[in-house]
Amino acid sequence: MGPGEVFIAFIVIGLPVLFLTYMARRFFSFREKQLEADTRLAAEKAAQYAVSNAELEARVRVLEKIVTDGGMETAAQIEALRDLPPAPTPSKAKQAALAEKKA
Repeated sequence: MGPGEVFIAFIVIGLPVLFLTYMARRFFSFREKQLEADTRLAAEKAAQYAVSNAELEARVRVLEKIVTDGGMETAAQIEALRDLPPAPTPSKAKQAALAEKKA
């Protein structure tokens, strides 16, 4: 086997192996970055669900209190809430602030 045949064998066998190795490394590097991004997204969604779950639990506690309460106290609290003035919307608050500045 001469040097020419070794060189041809390297070209025929070695270069495709090197090319496939290079492509495999790039592919797995890409997949790793993709999985890291998916993991971050899943963590953000889990945090959002945890906050939402806490809010729902608080609402359920209030409903349980209303259901188990004697009734008179709850009715008084509801009536007290009806007597409160409605909270200003952001646009009304801005209009009121502008009116105060003009005055």
